[in-house]
Amino acid sequence: FSPRALRGVTLANRIVVSPMCQYSADNGAATAWHMIHLGSLALSGAGMLCLEATAVEPEGRISPDDLGLWDDRCEAALEPVLAAIRRHSPIAVAVQLAHAGRKASTASPWRGSGQVGPDKGGWVPHAPSPLPYGERDVVPHALDEAGLRRVRDAFAAAAGRAARLGIDGIEVHAAHGYLLHQFLSPIANRRDDSYGGSLDNRMRFPLQILDAVRAAFPADRPVGVRV
Repeated sequence: FSPRALRGVTLANRIVVSPMCQYSADNGAATAWHMIHLGSLALSGAGMLCLEATAVEPEGRISPDDLGLWDDRCEAALEPVLAAIRRHSPIAVAVQLAHAGRKASTASPWRGSGQVGPDKGGWVPHAPSPLPYGERDVVPHALDEAGLRRVRDAFAAAAGRAARLGIDGIEVHAAHGYLLHQFLSPIANRRDDSYGGSLDNRMRFPLQILDAVRAAFPADRPVGVRV
């Protein structure tokens, strides 16, 4: 229960509300559900509240119902939620920036899970290599140099939007088999360029993402990574 400083942000205690996917966004934008859900957690007494996995581009969503932070509409939808939290709670607020990679375009849990095809409102996922996550899943697009730049820029842009919103910290999601974890994994990453093969090569893209996010977010606010 003692305070903890993370760069220029001091948490009142070391209890953090973990990011929890809600599958309740409107094309990436927060809804009234987020106001109620996050507002209630903000009154918990925890030192920090972390927003759910927030996609940096539409193709990076786990499901079509995921929260996002890729455009002005997504940013604007979070403003009233954060303003309400600030009015009623001293809790620090972080966001988990994410890209689902080959595990993207799946149904929300209560809609049966499983991949949602392009013919049903889904999309073809992007991944380090053209290897589907499941035997029945569509083969993902392997990210080329332009795709890698696009994803890097998307993470940096989302970090900039988080800064404008006054969010106190960022967690970069590199776990749970999502895109950055896929680059780290020799199972999902079968590339033969500088982003595949050795551990140093497989770490290259996640580290570039971290550098891009750190550069786009104020130096006095923390950036972490989930592995």
